[in-house]
Amino acid sequence: MTGRYLLGIDSGGTVTKAVLYDLAGHEVAAGSAGSRASTPHPRWVERDMDEAWDACADAIRQAIGNVDPGDIAAVGLAGHNDGLYLVDATLRPVRPAILASDTRAEDVLDAWQASGVQAAAVPLIGQRPYGASPVALLAWLAKHEPSTLDSARWMLFCKDWLRLQLTGEVGTDATEASCSFTSVRSAAAGKAAYDDAILDLFDLRQVAGKRPPMYGSTEIVGAVTGAAAAATGLRVGTPVACGAHDVDAAAVGLGAVAPGELSIGAGTFSINQVVSTDLHVDYRWQARAFLQPGQMLNMSTSPASASTLDWFVRRLVGVDSFDFVGDEVGAVLDDPSQLLFLPYLYGSPMLPHATGGFLGLQGWHTRAHLLRALMEGVVCNHRLHIDALASAFELSPVVRATGGGMRSPVWRQMFADGLGRTVEVPDTDEAGARGAAVLAGIGVGHYRDLSEAISATVRVSATHRPDPERVTAFNGVYQRFTAAISALTPLWTATPGGT
Repeated sequence: MTGRYLLGIDSGGTVTKAVLYDLAGHEVAAGSAGSRASTPHPRWVERDMDEAWDACADAIRQAIGNVDPGDIAAVGLAGHNDGLYLVDATLRPVRPAILASDTRAEDVLDAWQASGVQAAAVPLIGQRPYGASPVALLAWLAKHEPSTLDSARWMLFCKDWLRLQLTGEVGTDATEASCSFTSVRSAAAGKAAYDDAILDLFDLRQVAGKRPPMYGSTEIVGAVTGAAAAATGLRVGTPVACGAHDVDAAAVGLGAVAPGELSIGAGTFSINQVVSTDLHVDYRWQARAFLQPGQMLNMSTSPASASTLDWFVRRLVGVDSFDFVGDEVGAVLDDPSQLLFLPYLYGSPMLPHATGGFLGLQGWHTRAHLLRALMEGVVCNHRLHIDALASAFELSPVVRATGGGMRSPVWRQMFADGLGRTVEVPDTDEAGARGAAVLAGIGVGHYRDLSEAISATVRVSATHRPDPERVTAFNGVYQRFTAAISALTPLWTATPGGT
Protein backbone atom coordinates (compact mmCIF):
# COMPACT_ATOMS: atom_id res chain seq x y z
CA MET A 1 0.00 0.00 0.00
CA THR A 2 1.21 3.50 -0.80
CA GLY A 3 -0.14 6.63 0.83
CA ARG A 4 -0.19 8.26 4.23
CA TYR A 5 -3.93 8.75 4.65
CA LEU A 6 -7.29 7.02 4.43
CA LEU A 7 -10.50 8.85 3.55
CA GLY A 8 -13.74 7.81 5.22
CA ILE A 9 -17.15 8.99 4.00
CA ASP A 10 -20.29 8.68 6.12
CA SER A 11 -23.57 9.78 4.56
CA GLY A 12 -26.71 10.06 6.66
CA GLY A 13 -30.16 11.17 5.63
CA THR A 14 -29.31 14.87 5.39
CA VAL A 15 -25.57 15.36 5.98
CA THR A 16 -22.53 13.71 4.40
CA LYS A 17 -19.21 13.84 6.21
CA ALA A 18 -15.79 13.13 4.75
CA VAL A 19 -12.91 12.69 7.18
CA LEU A 20 -9.23 12.21 6.39
CA TYR A 21 -7.34 9.98 8.83
CA ASP A 22 -3.73 9.10 9.25
CA LEU A 23 -2.92 5.40 9.50
CA ALA A 24 -3.19 5.52 13.32
CA GLY A 25 -6.80 6.66 13.09
CA HIS A 26 -6.21 10.31 14.02
CA GLU A 27 -8.37 12.86 12.25
CA VAL A 28 -6.32 15.06 9.93
CA ALA A 29 -9.08 17.09 8.28
CA ALA A 30 -12.82 16.91 7.77
CA GLY A 31 -15.57 18.29 5.62
CA SER A 32 -19.34 18.12 5.69
CA ALA A 33 -22.20 19.20 3.46
CA GLY A 34 -25.94 18.85 3.61
CA SER A 35 -28.47 17.84 1.02
CA ARG A 36 -32.01 18.99 1.65
CA ALA A 37 -34.59 16.41 2.62
CA SER A 38 -38.05 17.15 1.24
CA THR A 39 -41.56 16.12 2.25
CA PRO A 40 -43.68 16.49 -0.90
CA HIS A 41 -46.54 14.65 0.81
CA PRO A 42 -47.31 13.80 4.44
CA ARG A 43 -45.14 10.91 5.66
CA TRP A 44 -42.79 11.13 2.65
CA VAL A 45 -39.10 11.92 3.25
CA GLU A 46 -36.97 12.15 0.11
CA ARG A 47 -33.88 13.80 -1.30
CA ASP A 48 -32.50 14.50 -4.73
CA MET A 49 -29.83 11.91 -5.52
CA ASP A 50 -27.68 14.30 -7.55
CA GLU A 51 -27.75 16.77 -4.66
CA ALA A 52 -26.62 13.96 -2.39
CA TRP A 53 -23.64 13.29 -4.65
CA ASP A 54 -22.85 17.01 -4.92
CA ALA A 55 -22.84 17.21 -1.11
CA CYS A 56 -20.49 14.23 -0.91
CA ALA A 57 -18.12 15.76 -3.47
CA ASP A 58 -18.19 19.06 -1.57
CA ALA A 59 -17.37 17.31 1.72
CA ILE A 60 -14.48 15.47 0.08
CA ARG A 61 -13.05 18.68 -1.36
CA GLN A 62 -13.16 20.28 2.08
CA ALA A 63 -11.47 17.30 3.73
CA ILE A 64 -8.57 16.87 1.29
CA GLY A 65 -8.00 20.49 0.29
CA ASN A 66 -4.64 20.82 2.02
CA VAL A 67 -3.09 17.45 1.20
CA ASP A 68 -1.57 15.88 -1.88
CA PRO A 69 -4.31 13.56 -3.25
CA GLY A 70 -1.57 11.12 -4.14
CA ASP A 71 -1.03 10.59 -0.40
CA ILE A 72 -4.54 9.14 0.00
CA ALA A 73 -4.21 5.37 -0.08
CA ALA A 74 -7.89 4.46 -0.34
CA VAL A 75 -11.46 5.63 0.14
CA GLY A 76 -14.12 3.87 2.22
CA LEU A 77 -17.83 4.59 2.43
CA ALA A 78 -20.65 4.13 4.90
CA GLY A 79 -24.22 5.32 4.68
CA HIS A 80 -27.68 5.02 6.11
CA ASN A 81 -29.45 1.78 5.39
CA ASP A 82 -33.09 1.19 4.44
CA GLY A 83 -34.81 3.54 2.07
CA LEU A 84 -34.27 3.18 -1.68
CA TYR A 85 -31.87 4.65 -4.24
CA LEU A 86 -33.08 3.48 -7.65
CA VAL A 87 -31.15 3.90 -10.91
CA ASP A 88 -31.96 2.99 -14.48
CA ALA A 89 -29.88 1.14 -17.07
CA THR A 90 -27.88 4.31 -17.77
CA LEU A 91 -27.10 4.49 -14.01
CA ARG A 92 -29.15 7.65 -13.57
CA PRO A 93 -31.74 8.16 -10.80
CA VAL A 94 -35.26 7.00 -11.60
CA ARG A 95 -36.81 9.14 -8.86
CA PRO A 96 -35.69 10.96 -5.70
CA ALA A 97 -34.17 8.74 -3.05
CA ILE A 98 -36.53 7.60 -0.30
CA LEU A 99 -34.90 8.01 3.13
CA ALA A 100 -34.94 5.82 6.22
CA SER A 101 -37.31 8.17 8.07
CA ASP A 102 -40.03 7.81 5.41
CA THR A 103 -43.30 6.26 6.63
CA ARG A 104 -45.46 6.22 3.50
CA ALA A 105 -45.66 2.42 3.51
CA GLU A 106 -47.42 2.03 6.87
CA ASP A 107 -50.56 0.81 5.08
CA VAL A 108 -48.47 -1.92 3.47
CA LEU A 109 -47.24 -2.99 6.89
CA ASP A 110 -50.76 -3.02 8.31
CA ALA A 111 -51.87 -5.36 5.53
CA TRP A 112 -48.83 -7.58 6.06
CA GLN A 113 -49.49 -7.66 9.79
CA ALA A 114 -53.08 -8.75 9.25
CA SER A 115 -52.12 -11.42 6.70
CA GLY A 116 -49.26 -12.91 8.72
CA VAL A 117 -46.52 -11.77 6.36
CA GLN A 118 -44.82 -9.73 9.08
CA ALA A 119 -44.60 -12.72 11.41
CA ALA A 120 -43.32 -14.96 8.58
CA ALA A 121 -40.62 -12.41 7.71
CA VAL A 122 -38.81 -12.61 11.05
CA PRO A 123 -37.39 -16.15 10.71
CA LEU A 124 -36.71 -15.63 7.01
CA ILE A 125 -34.90 -12.27 6.91
CA GLY A 126 -34.18 -11.83 10.64
CA GLN A 127 -36.40 -8.81 11.17
CA ARG A 128 -39.88 -7.40 10.87
CA PRO A 129 -40.01 -4.84 8.04
CA TYR A 130 -40.83 -1.29 9.03
CA GLY A 131 -42.02 1.72 7.02
CA ALA A 132 -38.72 2.45 5.26
CA SER A 133 -37.60 -1.14 4.74
CA PRO A 134 -36.81 -1.66 1.06
CA VAL A 135 -39.37 -4.44 0.67
CA ALA A 136 -42.12 -2.25 2.15
CA LEU A 137 -41.18 0.66 -0.11
CA LEU A 138 -40.97 -1.62 -3.15
CA ALA A 139 -44.43 -2.96 -2.40
CA TRP A 140 -45.70 0.61 -2.09
CA LEU A 141 -44.08 1.57 -5.40
CA ALA A 142 -45.52 -1.49 -7.11
CA LYS A 143 -48.98 -0.27 -6.10
CA HIS A 144 -48.58 3.50 -6.51
CA GLU A 145 -45.67 4.02 -8.95
CA PRO A 146 -45.40 0.88 -11.08
CA SER A 147 -43.62 2.78 -13.86
CA THR A 148 -40.85 3.62 -11.39
CA LEU A 149 -40.13 -0.05 -10.80
CA ASP A 150 -40.32 -0.77 -14.52
CA SER A 151 -37.69 1.91 -15.18
CA ALA A 152 -35.34 0.85 -12.38
CA ARG A 153 -32.39 -1.38 -13.26
CA TRP A 154 -30.65 -1.47 -9.87
CA MET A 155 -31.81 -1.11 -6.27
CA LEU A 156 -29.06 0.61 -4.33
CA PHE A 157 -28.43 1.93 -0.84
CA CYS A 158 -27.07 5.35 0.03
CA LYS A 159 -23.35 4.51 0.09
CA ASP A 160 -23.74 2.38 -3.06
CA TRP A 161 -25.06 5.40 -4.98
CA LEU A 162 -22.12 7.50 -3.83
CA ARG A 163 -19.62 4.77 -4.68
CA LEU A 164 -21.24 4.46 -8.10
CA GLN A 165 -20.51 8.15 -8.65
CA LEU A 166 -16.91 7.70 -7.52
CA THR A 167 -16.14 4.59 -9.52
CA GLY A 168 -18.87 3.83 -12.05
CA GLU A 169 -19.30 0.40 -10.42
CA VAL A 170 -22.64 -1.07 -9.28
CA GLY A 171 -22.72 -3.17 -6.14
CA THR A 172 -23.57 -3.50 -2.48
CA ASP A 173 -22.45 -5.61 0.49
CA ALA A 174 -24.09 -8.04 2.87
CA THR A 175 -24.44 -5.57 5.74
CA GLU A 176 -26.79 -3.58 3.51
CA ALA A 177 -28.51 -6.35 1.54
CA SER A 178 -29.40 -8.28 4.70
CA CYS A 179 -31.94 -5.61 5.65
CA SER A 180 -34.47 -7.10 3.23
CA PHE A 181 -33.05 -9.39 0.59
CA THR A 182 -30.84 -12.14 2.10
CA SER A 183 -31.69 -15.20 4.11
CA VAL A 184 -30.77 -14.72 7.76
CA ARG A 185 -29.70 -18.37 7.90
CA SER A 186 -27.25 -17.87 5.04
CA ALA A 187 -25.80 -14.82 6.81
CA ALA A 188 -25.38 -16.76 10.05
CA ALA A 189 -23.63 -19.53 8.13
CA GLY A 190 -21.10 -17.02 6.83
CA LYS A 191 -22.32 -16.62 3.25
CA ALA A 192 -25.16 -14.13 2.96
CA ALA A 193 -27.10 -14.86 -0.22
CA TYR A 194 -30.11 -13.47 -2.02
CA ASP A 195 -33.17 -15.67 -1.54
CA ASP A 196 -36.09 -15.63 -3.98
CA ALA A 197 -38.36 -16.99 -1.23
CA ILE A 198 -38.13 -13.54 0.35
CA LEU A 199 -39.44 -11.88 -2.80
CA ASP A 200 -42.20 -14.48 -3.00
CA LEU A 201 -43.25 -13.72 0.58
CA PHE A 202 -43.65 -10.03 -0.23
CA ASP A 203 -45.01 -10.62 -3.77
CA LEU A 204 -42.02 -8.84 -5.29
CA ARG A 205 -40.61 -11.39 -7.70
CA GLN A 206 -40.54 -8.69 -10.42
CA VAL A 207 -37.51 -7.05 -8.76
CA ALA A 208 -35.36 -10.19 -8.65
CA GLY A 209 -33.05 -9.01 -11.42
CA LYS A 210 -32.63 -5.57 -9.88
CA ARG A 211 -30.62 -6.73 -6.86
CA PRO A 212 -27.02 -5.54 -7.26
CA PRO A 213 -23.92 -7.77 -7.06
CA MET A 214 -22.65 -8.29 -3.51
CA TYR A 215 -19.02 -7.73 -2.48
CA GLY A 216 -17.11 -7.94 0.77
CA SER A 217 -17.19 -4.71 2.77
CA THR A 218 -13.38 -4.42 2.66
CA GLU A 219 -13.13 -5.47 -0.98
CA ILE A 220 -11.77 -2.94 -3.44
CA VAL A 221 -14.48 -2.78 -6.12
CA GLY A 222 -13.39 0.18 -8.20
CA ALA A 223 -11.23 3.24 -8.49
CA VAL A 224 -11.89 6.96 -8.71
CA THR A 225 -12.81 7.93 -12.27
CA GLY A 226 -11.73 11.03 -14.13
CA ALA A 227 -15.15 12.62 -13.69
CA ALA A 228 -15.15 11.88 -9.96
CA ALA A 229 -11.61 13.20 -9.62
CA ALA A 230 -12.64 16.46 -11.26
CA ALA A 231 -15.61 16.77 -8.89
CA THR A 232 -13.78 15.86 -5.65
CA GLY A 233 -10.07 16.58 -6.05
CA LEU A 234 -9.18 12.93 -5.50
CA ARG A 235 -6.51 11.30 -7.65
CA VAL A 236 -7.70 9.26 -10.62
CA GLY A 237 -7.27 5.58 -9.82
CA THR A 238 -7.49 5.89 -6.01
CA PRO A 239 -8.86 2.54 -4.73
CA VAL A 240 -12.40 2.58 -3.33
CA ALA A 241 -13.63 -0.14 -0.97
CA CYS A 242 -17.18 -1.45 -1.13
CA GLY A 243 -17.99 -0.11 2.34
CA ALA A 244 -20.78 -0.93 4.77
CA HIS A 245 -23.97 0.11 6.48
CA ASP A 246 -23.09 3.01 8.76
CA VAL A 247 -23.89 1.14 11.98
CA ASP A 248 -21.41 -1.60 11.07
CA ALA A 249 -18.81 1.02 10.21
CA ALA A 250 -19.54 2.79 13.50
CA ALA A 251 -18.94 -0.45 15.43
CA VAL A 252 -15.49 -0.53 13.85
CA GLY A 253 -14.83 3.14 14.55
CA LEU A 254 -15.89 2.58 18.17
CA GLY A 255 -13.88 -0.61 18.57
CA ALA A 256 -16.90 -2.76 19.48
CA VAL A 257 -16.68 -5.72 17.09
CA ALA A 258 -16.18 -8.71 19.39
CA PRO A 259 -19.16 -10.90 20.31
CA GLY A 260 -21.03 -9.43 23.28
CA GLU A 261 -19.60 -5.93 22.93
CA LEU A 262 -22.42 -3.41 23.10
CA SER A 263 -22.42 -0.13 21.21
CA ILE A 264 -24.97 2.61 20.78
CA GLY A 265 -25.49 5.54 18.47
CA ALA A 266 -27.46 8.48 19.84
CA GLY A 267 -28.19 10.45 16.70
CA THR A 268 -31.16 10.62 14.34
CA PHE A 269 -31.85 7.01 15.24
CA SER A 270 -31.55 5.23 18.55
CA ILE A 271 -29.05 2.54 17.53
CA ASN A 272 -28.36 -0.27 19.98
CA GLN A 273 -26.35 -3.22 18.73
CA VAL A 274 -24.31 -6.23 19.69
CA VAL A 275 -22.22 -8.61 17.60
CA SER A 276 -22.90 -12.32 18.03
CA THR A 277 -21.75 -15.66 16.68
CA ASP A 278 -25.11 -17.26 17.39
CA LEU A 279 -28.41 -16.53 15.70
CA HIS A 280 -31.46 -15.33 17.60
CA VAL A 281 -34.37 -13.70 15.77
CA ASP A 282 -37.10 -11.59 17.33
CA TYR A 283 -39.34 -8.80 16.07
CA ARG A 284 -37.69 -6.42 18.58
CA TRP A 285 -34.37 -6.35 16.73
CA GLN A 286 -32.85 -6.83 13.31
CA ALA A 287 -30.44 -9.72 12.87
CA ARG A 288 -28.19 -8.79 9.96
CA ALA A 289 -24.90 -9.91 8.46
CA PHE A 290 -21.87 -8.36 10.11
CA LEU A 291 -18.52 -7.59 8.52
CA GLN A 292 -16.92 -10.92 9.43
CA PRO A 293 -18.34 -14.18 8.01
CA GLY A 294 -20.47 -16.11 10.49
CA GLN A 295 -21.07 -13.10 12.73
CA MET A 296 -24.32 -11.20 13.06
CA LEU A 297 -24.97 -7.62 14.03
CA ASN A 298 -28.13 -7.52 16.10
CA MET A 299 -29.62 -4.03 16.09
CA SER A 300 -32.60 -2.76 18.04
CA THR A 301 -33.40 0.65 16.63
CA SER A 302 -35.93 3.45 16.34
CA PRO A 303 -35.89 7.01 14.92
CA ALA A 304 -36.10 8.38 18.45
CA SER A 305 -32.83 9.63 19.89
CA ALA A 306 -30.86 12.89 19.84
CA SER A 307 -32.91 14.11 16.88
CA THR A 308 -35.69 14.88 19.38
CA LEU A 309 -33.45 17.46 21.05
CA ASP A 310 -32.82 19.02 17.65
CA TRP A 311 -36.60 19.22 17.15
CA PHE A 312 -37.15 20.84 20.55
CA VAL A 313 -34.39 23.43 20.25
CA ARG A 314 -35.07 24.44 16.65
CA ARG A 315 -38.86 24.20 16.58
CA LEU A 316 -39.85 25.24 20.11
CA VAL A 317 -36.94 27.39 21.30
CA GLY A 318 -36.26 28.81 17.85
CA VAL A 319 -32.45 28.80 17.96
CA ASP A 320 -29.72 26.79 16.26
CA SER A 321 -27.33 26.59 19.23
CA PHE A 322 -27.43 23.83 21.83
CA ASP A 323 -24.91 25.49 24.16
CA PHE A 324 -27.51 26.35 26.80
CA VAL A 325 -28.88 22.82 27.22
CA GLY A 326 -26.22 21.29 29.48
CA ASP A 327 -26.30 24.12 32.04
CA GLU A 328 -30.10 24.27 32.13
CA VAL A 329 -30.55 20.55 32.60
CA GLY A 330 -27.69 20.30 35.09
CA ALA A 331 -29.42 22.86 37.29
CA VAL A 332 -32.58 20.73 37.69
CA LEU A 333 -31.11 17.22 37.87
CA ASP A 334 -31.91 16.98 41.59
CA ASP A 335 -35.50 18.21 41.24
CA PRO A 336 -38.29 15.62 41.45
CA SER A 337 -38.44 13.62 38.23
CA GLN A 338 -42.19 13.59 37.59
CA LEU A 339 -42.27 14.54 33.92
CA LEU A 340 -42.02 11.92 31.16
CA PHE A 341 -41.19 12.34 27.50
CA LEU A 342 -42.02 9.72 24.88
CA PRO A 343 -39.51 10.34 22.05
CA TYR A 344 -41.54 8.82 19.22
CA LEU A 345 -41.88 11.94 17.09
CA TYR A 346 -41.07 9.82 14.04
CA GLY A 347 -42.58 6.54 15.24
CA SER A 348 -40.86 3.32 16.25
CA PRO A 349 -40.48 -0.06 14.53
CA MET A 350 -40.82 -1.69 17.97
CA LEU A 351 -44.04 0.18 18.75
CA PRO A 352 -46.14 0.53 15.58
CA HIS A 353 -48.01 3.83 15.38
CA ALA A 354 -46.36 5.21 18.52
CA THR A 355 -46.32 8.98 18.84
CA GLY A 356 -44.34 11.40 20.98
CA GLY A 357 -45.28 13.75 23.79
CA PHE A 358 -44.81 14.94 27.34
CA LEU A 359 -46.77 13.33 30.18
CA GLY A 360 -47.24 14.78 33.65
CA LEU A 361 -46.72 18.40 32.66
CA GLN A 362 -47.57 20.85 35.46
CA GLY A 363 -47.46 24.58 35.94
CA TRP A 364 -44.25 24.59 37.96
CA HIS A 365 -42.25 22.92 35.24
CA THR A 366 -39.77 25.08 33.34
CA ARG A 367 -38.06 24.69 29.99
CA ALA A 368 -35.19 23.04 31.84
CA HIS A 369 -37.54 20.35 33.20
CA LEU A 370 -38.86 19.66 29.71
CA LEU A 371 -35.31 19.34 28.40
CA ARG A 372 -34.37 17.02 31.23
CA ALA A 373 -37.44 14.86 30.58
CA LEU A 374 -36.61 14.78 26.88
CA MET A 375 -33.09 13.57 27.56
CA GLU A 376 -34.32 11.00 30.07
CA GLY A 377 -36.93 9.77 27.60
CA VAL A 378 -34.27 9.22 24.96
CA VAL A 379 -32.17 7.22 27.44
CA CYS A 380 -35.23 5.18 28.42
CA ASN A 381 -35.89 4.36 24.78
CA HIS A 382 -32.28 3.19 24.34
CA ARG A 383 -32.71 1.07 27.47
CA LEU A 384 -35.91 -0.46 26.07
CA HIS A 385 -33.93 -1.62 23.04
CA ILE A 386 -30.99 -2.84 25.14
CA ASP A 387 -33.29 -4.81 27.45
CA ALA A 388 -34.67 -6.53 24.38
CA LEU A 389 -31.18 -7.53 23.23
CA ALA A 390 -30.25 -8.63 26.75
CA SER A 391 -33.09 -11.15 26.68
CA ALA A 392 -31.13 -13.19 24.12
CA PHE A 393 -27.49 -12.09 24.19
CA GLU A 394 -24.81 -11.82 26.85
CA LEU A 395 -23.96 -8.12 26.85
CA SER A 396 -20.81 -6.47 28.13
CA PRO A 397 -21.15 -4.15 31.17
CA VAL A 398 -19.44 -1.43 29.14
CA VAL A 399 -21.09 0.34 26.22
CA ARG A 400 -19.18 2.21 23.51
CA ALA A 401 -21.15 5.25 22.40
CA THR A 402 -21.24 7.79 19.60
CA GLY A 403 -23.64 10.30 18.07
CA GLY A 404 -24.78 13.83 18.77
CA GLY A 405 -26.07 12.90 22.20
CA MET A 406 -22.56 11.95 23.27
CA ARG A 407 -21.28 15.50 22.82
CA SER A 408 -23.00 16.49 26.08
CA PRO A 409 -21.22 15.40 29.31
CA VAL A 410 -24.54 15.74 31.17
CA TRP A 411 -26.27 13.44 28.71
CA ARG A 412 -23.37 10.96 28.70
CA GLN A 413 -23.62 10.61 32.49
CA MET A 414 -27.39 10.28 32.19
CA PHE A 415 -26.83 7.37 29.79
CA ALA A 416 -24.47 5.71 32.29
CA ASP A 417 -27.00 6.10 35.11
CA GLY A 418 -30.02 5.18 33.01
CA LEU A 419 -28.43 2.10 31.45
CA GLY A 420 -26.56 1.08 34.59
CA ARG A 421 -23.45 0.56 32.47
CA THR A 422 -20.11 2.26 32.05
CA VAL A 423 -20.21 4.48 28.97
CA GLU A 424 -16.99 4.84 27.00
CA VAL A 425 -16.70 7.49 24.30
CA PRO A 426 -13.85 6.88 21.84
CA ASP A 427 -11.67 9.64 20.47
CA THR A 428 -13.76 10.56 17.44
CA ASP A 429 -17.06 12.27 16.81
CA GLU A 430 -17.29 10.43 13.49
CA ALA A 431 -17.17 6.73 14.28
CA GLY A 432 -18.86 5.80 11.01
CA ALA A 433 -16.36 7.70 8.90
CA ARG A 434 -13.43 6.24 10.80
CA GLY A 435 -14.86 2.76 10.43
CA ALA A 436 -15.29 3.30 6.69
CA ALA A 437 -11.69 4.47 6.41
CA VAL A 438 -10.47 1.45 8.37
CA LEU A 439 -12.37 -0.93 6.09
CA ALA A 440 -10.63 0.67 3.12
CA GLY A 441 -7.30 0.31 4.93
CA ILE A 442 -7.92 -3.41 5.29
CA GLY A 443 -8.90 -3.56 1.63
CA VAL A 444 -5.55 -2.17 0.47
CA GLY A 445 -3.58 -4.33 2.89
CA HIS A 446 -2.42 -1.80 5.49
CA TYR A 447 -4.22 -3.66 8.30
CA ARG A 448 -4.34 -7.43 8.36
CA ASP A 449 -7.85 -7.68 9.84
CA LEU A 450 -10.38 -5.86 12.03
CA SER A 451 -8.62 -6.75 15.25
CA GLU A 452 -5.31 -5.28 14.12
CA ALA A 453 -7.03 -2.24 12.64
CA ILE A 454 -8.93 -1.43 15.82
CA SER A 455 -5.83 -1.84 17.98
CA ALA A 456 -4.07 0.67 15.74
CA THR A 457 -6.85 3.27 15.42
CA VAL A 458 -9.27 3.34 18.39
CA ARG A 459 -8.70 5.02 21.77
CA VAL A 460 -11.16 5.96 24.56
CA SER A 461 -11.29 9.67 25.36
CA ALA A 462 -14.03 9.82 28.04
CA THR A 463 -15.46 7.36 30.56
CA HIS A 464 -18.66 7.76 32.60
CA ARG A 465 -19.47 5.26 35.34
CA PRO A 466 -22.97 4.88 36.77
CA ASP A 467 -23.69 6.67 40.05
CA PRO A 468 -25.53 4.20 42.38
CA GLU A 469 -27.97 6.80 43.74
CA ARG A 470 -28.87 8.12 40.32
CA VAL A 471 -29.20 4.57 38.98
CA THR A 472 -31.87 3.91 41.62
CA ALA A 473 -33.69 7.14 40.77
CA PHE A 474 -33.53 6.41 37.05
CA ASN A 475 -34.97 2.95 37.57
CA GLY A 476 -38.12 4.68 38.78
CA VAL A 477 -38.20 6.87 35.67
CA TYR A 478 -37.85 3.81 33.48
CA GLN A 479 -40.66 1.98 35.27
CA ARG A 480 -43.00 4.91 34.65
CA PHE A 481 -41.80 5.12 31.04
CA THR A 482 -42.64 1.48 30.30
CA ALA A 483 -45.94 1.78 32.17
CA ALA A 484 -46.88 4.77 30.00
CA ILE A 485 -46.10 2.80 26.85
CA SER A 486 -48.28 -0.09 28.03
CA ALA A 487 -51.14 2.29 28.80
CA LEU A 488 -50.91 4.13 25.47
CA THR A 489 -50.41 1.15 23.17
CA PRO A 490 -54.17 0.43 22.86
CA LEU A 491 -54.73 4.11 21.95
CA TRP A 492 -51.96 4.05 19.35
CA THR A 493 -53.36 0.84 17.89
CA ALA A 494 -56.90 2.25 17.75
CA THR A 495 -55.81 5.47 16.02
CA PRO A 496 -53.15 4.41 13.47
CA GLY A 497 -51.39 6.90 11.27
CA GLY A 498 -50.06 9.21 13.94
CA THR A 499 -46.48 8.80 12.77
